[in-house]
Amino acid sequence: MAEESSTPSHLPVAMTTAGVTQITGDNTMAPSSSRGAELYFYCALVVIGVVGTATNALILYALVASKQHKNHVLIVNQNALDLFTSLLIVITYSLKLCNIHLTGSVGYWLCTLLLSDGLLWCGPIGSFINLASITVERYLKVVHSTWSKTKLHNWMIYSAAVFSWIASFVYNTAIVFATTTVINGACYPYAIWQNYTARIVAVIYSLVSFYVIILLIFIFCYWRILVVIRHQASVMASHAAAGPSPAQTHAQAQYIQMQSNVTKTMIFVSAFYAISYLPIHINTLNVTLNPNPTIFEGYYNLSLLVAYLYTCANPFVYATKFDPVKKVLLRLIPCKKNTE
Repeated sequence: MAEESSTPSHLPVAMTTAGVTQITGDNTMAPSSSRGAELYFYCALVVIGVVGTATNALILYALVASKQHKNHVLIVNQNALDLFTSLLIVITYSLKLCNIHLTGSVGYWLCTLLLSDGLLWCGPIGSFINLASITVERYLKVVHSTWSKTKLHNWMIYSAAVFSWIASFVYNTAIVFATTTVINGACYPYAIWQNYTARIVAVIYSLVSFYVIILLIFIFCYWRILVVIRHQASVMASHAAAGPSPAQTHAQAQYIQMQSNVTKTMIFVSAFYAISYLPIHINTLNVTLNPNPTIFEGYYNLSLLVAYLYTCANPFVYATKFDPVKKVLLRLIPCKKNTE
């Protein structure tokens, strides 16, 4: 027999990056003050989604305009996933502001796909997978450059990009449909589990797969990349002192600078990811492993807000750290055009 739980709309939903929730509280009506705070929170998320949609779309345009979509397929895919997430934030939380009474099959699909954040969280999960793919690609191209030139084919990179979308949709929707229900016109996401053990396994699996392992990949790969780039720079400096041709020295310097530029950009994005999603994981472990957790709605809302800010702020990292994107954006500024 399935164990069925429910949560009032005013209580926080403690999610992992896969959207697994710990349901708490009795099925009571939300106080008006709590509902008012919830509305302000939803409005803030809609604003974040609008800003994220606009900025991610602009960066995606800059990547294409600078021809970087051919050289950095996974970075473009990362931006596309962030754009998808930002757009779904606007759609999902606009619907939540409407406080729709759910009935019939339409209500069920609205609950499972949108009001549960099920479709929305496919974007972040895909971006986590894609970030790991970018890191491994950078590692192979810098640390094992000779091997990557002959063994790392374009079809592998495109396959990794497609996999990030497919894996995120399959994983997240499978959990959503298995654990979400509609009761008395209200959506109860991730409320039905076979037992408490299944819930713990889902939370631990999500934490390890989409946070711990990815962080370990970041640390190992970027540490090795930085060591190799520093070694290349020292070798080039010694060769320049020996007196090779200026053209050769310039070409080597450009190559090293390009590798360093892309690497620094992705290190910033990866570090921002690690910081942004740490609070929501702490909250998840608290409500899942603690039999009597103390849940603060303000803390949950803040952790979710920080997580979504990651998607909204990523474009600013590309705009300030990735030179090809920066040049395209500068050309869009009227006063910059006049100066040139």
